[in-house]
Amino acid sequence: MEKVFNSSAVEAKIYEKWERSGAFQPKKPKSPKQPFCIIMPPPNANEDLHIGHARFVAVEDILTRYHRMKGEPTLWLPGADHAGIETQYVFEKKLKDEGKSRFDFDRETLYQMIWDYSMEKKSRMESQLRALGASCDWTRNKFTLDPAIIKIVYRTFKKLFEDELVYRGNRLVNYCTHCGTAYSNLEVDHVERTDPLYFMKYGPFTLATVRPETKFGDTAVAVNPKDKRYVEWVGKEIEVKGLLGKFKIKVIADGAVDPEFGTGVVKVTPAHDSVDWEMGRRHNLEVKQVIGLDGRLNEKAGRYQGLTVKEARRMVAEDLQKAGLLEKVDENYRHSVAVCYRCKSVIEPLPMEQWFLKVVPLVKKALVAMGKGEVKFTAKRFDKIARHWYANLYDWNISRQIVWGIRIPAWKCGKCGEWTITAGETPDRCSKCKSKEITQDSDTFDTWFSSGQWPFATLQTSQKGDFEFFYPTSLMETAYDIIPFWVIRMIMLGLYETGKVPFREVLIHGLVRDKEGQKISKSKGNVIDPLVMVERYGADALRMGVVWGAKVESDIALSEENIRGQRNFANKIWNVARFVLMETNLKSKILNLKSKNKDDQWILKEIKTTIEKVTKALDTYRPNEAVEELYEFVWHRFADIYLEKTKSRRAEAQPTLELVLKESLKLLHPFMPFVTEAIWEELGEKEMLITSPWPKA
Repeated sequence: MEKVFNSSAVEAKIYEKWERSGAFQPKKPKSPKQPFCIIMPPPNANEDLHIGHARFVAVEDILTRYHRMKGEPTLWLPGADHAGIETQYVFEKKLKDEGKSRFDFDRETLYQMIWDYSMEKKSRMESQLRALGASCDWTRNKFTLDPAIIKIVYRTFKKLFEDELVYRGNRLVNYCTHCGTAYSNLEVDHVERTDPLYFMKYGPFTLATVRPETKFGDTAVAVNPKDKRYVEWVGKEIEVKGLLGKFKIKVIADGAVDPEFGTGVVKVTPAHDSVDWEMGRRHNLEVKQVIGLDGRLNEKAGRYQGLTVKEARRMVAEDLQKAGLLEKVDENYRHSVAVCYRCKSVIEPLPMEQWFLKVVPLVKKALVAMGKGEVKFTAKRFDKIARHWYANLYDWNISRQIVWGIRIPAWKCGKCGEWTITAGETPDRCSKCKSKEITQDSDTFDTWFSSGQWPFATLQTSQKGDFEFFYPTSLMETAYDIIPFWVIRMIMLGLYETGKVPFREVLIHGLVRDKEGQKISKSKGNVIDPLVMVERYGADALRMGVVWGAKVESDIALSEENIRGQRNFANKIWNVARFVLMETNLKSKILNLKSKNKDDQWILKEIKTTIEKVTKALDTYRPNEAVEELYEFVWHRFADIYLEKTKSRRAEAQPTLELVLKESLKLLHPFMPFVTEAIWEELGEKEMLITSPWPKA
């Protein structure tokens, strides 16, 4: 053996050997065994893997290798996500750097350009997964835009429509005028901001607002029904002097009005505020839209037409002041502002026709399944979080005004106005009036609608019998920040489409933070590039670093020093193996031990205890405890104590040394697959370590 383990020289060769041998593919056992299956949360096909990906890869691969060695039919199915607006946003930034924009291209050209970009990134991402040692079955690799996957998504949509769970509705949606698309409530971030609060005169009232520019869309004035100050005005019509002339408007009473805000009187603009929209529905108010999809005021704003919201706000405030209609301005008003989760532009609530999914019937079934224990979160606090989101879900806007994604299979009739929904095929006429004047909807599905079907869609389009054998899958392992986006929706859609939950358990992993506990970001300059770490210290060291020191569900503090320390552990394992194998003439052929030496008996007892502890830790999803136990055993009890005591009696101790080394390598393999497989080759074993049996206590 070489004096030092050279990870960069052997890792790619070892991985290629594993993959070529078919070791990643599930094997049917001689006797029936419960299968183990994880469907990989598909990384976005738009950027390189980051350190958070390294953690999920390490955790899922540890569990996959462990169950494979236990002799269970084990499938870790890989894939990539087209990622909808995420990818289009990244690609548009690339276009901007080139002095171009999405408006320079027609739909088909832009789609093809993003496709080519994504395929390049997807290929690179898959090579990075290999570099991290991911033992997933590449023969079953999936992409969310695979034709077979799209067919499943279309089938689900058509079924939902026929079951009257999907409808086309004109409702207020969260619209980003920069990205040019609507979002669901879950995709909107909220930030605290200080803005001016304008107190403007409104007929007999003074009312406060942060949005004077939307006054042209006001269709009522509202007060709280319990506010005695204004009870005499409720139901009356008032005359208001405005910037475009006088107008009349009705005073309504509604419990949504906070009597402590401003003067207790608010203007109601149903077309541009979610609270006002609901008030408008309750009181049958007109919806008067004054802001367009371009983020500019329209013709209803008179001389302010064409101004951006920001420009109009400033000009309207100035004109109110000149007209004597502005009483005062509070420059330090703190409030929450909705912003786009991607570009951070302020979200504009706008009335639009969109496709909506009724979530209440699906939520009820999901909660029943959770109550029966059909799907369990390994950490109870995440079960509570999931239930909280279920209790606060609104009908889901599943349509997006972007090019990149799965186009919605809906055709509108120009004659009768009805929609024809298909399972992907193009109809030649309207399903109702039979007119041939039909046009396909230009919108695409929200990427979470398609990825919400990922577990059953992947297995139903995989190899024959996969769905029947592996579904429901054993485990979904993913990050806690996408519980509302993805996890709860997979449960909803999985139950709806298959009648079964998509997975039996949910293991949530925390964030990877820097050594100071700060969130890792480019702006902070504390980014840890996983592939750079692999090049410097080897994949084994990185994998150990991202599971060491914290439970899977907890955030973990990581530094290059941590990874370097685990590289030292890999070298320690290598050196232990060199010591055991350095006396080739002593290499034992018989490992059926009944040694009476107290040191031999002690280390054999210790390895048995270690097997029990590591097995229990992995069965309960605590890889951090397993690696800490292995580190302590290999470095201290085996190397520092036992090896030292055998130097004076090598021939006698050799069988025990080899047995303990082999058992240690098996235990270490799920965590540090490359160095252990390299040593296993040095032992001259016929079977690869990756497919060797898990040690028995």
